Amino acid sequence: MTQHFSNLLDRVRACTICHDHLPLGPRPIVQANPQARLLIIGQAPGTRVHETGIPWNDPSGERLRTWLDLPPDIFYDSSKIAIIPMGLCYPGKGKSGDLPPRPECAPHWHPQLLPVLPKIGMTLLIGQYAQKHYLTDKPKTLTETVKQWRTWAPQYLPLPHPSPRNTLWLKRNPWFEEDVVPYIRDYVHQHLK
Repeated sequence: MTQHFSNLLDRVRACTICHDHLPLGPRPIVQANPQARLLIIGQAPGTRVHETGIPWNDPSGERLRTWLDLPPDIFYDSSKIAIIPMGLCYPGKGKSGDLPPRPECAPHWHPQLLPVLPKIGMTLLIGQYAQKHYLTDKPKTLTETVKQWRTWAPQYLPLPHPSPRNTLWLKRNPWFEEDVVPYIRDYVHQHLK
């Protein structure tokens, strides 16, 4: 890893730009390496991820790894997969789940991190915040956006959040696991394993 990239990651991990708004304090969670071929942009870390410092280290991450058909050792290999959420720190609890990602993170850090990941061939946009930020002409609903995944593939793949809270959504939309998941797995098997 180049010294420039290493210094950039050090700066990201030392970030405190939204310190006053974080109930548990800053702990930016990011995984990246210039060799990575797949980028995952989710929402923001939850409390378990904040505690451990390991991205997607929760039931949502288990489902995501199942969708990708990846064991943890490959999923957590930064030379294969970069993980840069919209909000790098745990944003706090809201009325019905965690608060949205802090609005400072993505505009500040994504323009610095993404250009130094030249080998990314596919970016998974997990949830509405990532999709709204990166997709042009996006439909109003997450379901319609994910249904139109071919519009942006293979560069971007819009996904629902893999949270256990979305089990009902997955049951109502079986086409997601029948069509979208195999497409992503094919990329993963060709480029990561």
